[in-house]
Amino acid sequence: MSLKIDIEKEIKQAMLARDKDRLRALRAIKSLILLEETKGSGDKGLSEEDEVQLLTKAAKQRKDSLEIFEKQGREDLAALENSELQVIQEFLPQQLSEEELEAELKSILSETGAEGPKDMGKVMGVATKKLAGKADGKLISQKVKALLNS
Repeated sequence: MSLKIDIEKEIKQAMLARDKDRLRALRAIKSLILLEETKGSGDKGLSEEDEVQLLTKAAKQRKDSLEIFEKQGREDLAALENSELQVIQEFLPQQLSEEELEAELKSILSETGAEGPKDMGKVMGVATKKLAGKADGKLISQKVKALLNS
């Protein structure tokens, strides 16, 4: 619920500053939150975990679109996606550095008792829950693969 309040405050500030790009991104986030809340059965709002998951999904969509637009040479659309991505990332938890991520994954490997590539699924299940919002899923997968193959 706190994310929704923060977004509403930021929307007001963006309106006062007449920052159209930021305003568009904030309204998109608010729309996602409202849609997700209406899916739920109660009116208690979203948990912090749900909010992070929602923002992570939105950020991933923007990254994928940005990549496609850059490949197609559509710099105008790429710039829009990039500006929205920057706003979304402001509300996500701080991303782990590669060293921190590797340390976390090593502890997860020892915790799960993983020994080789056959244990990839077991490790990824724990890692994606534990590191939700703190690291990109593709990066987690690459690091786990590298650690299990070494």
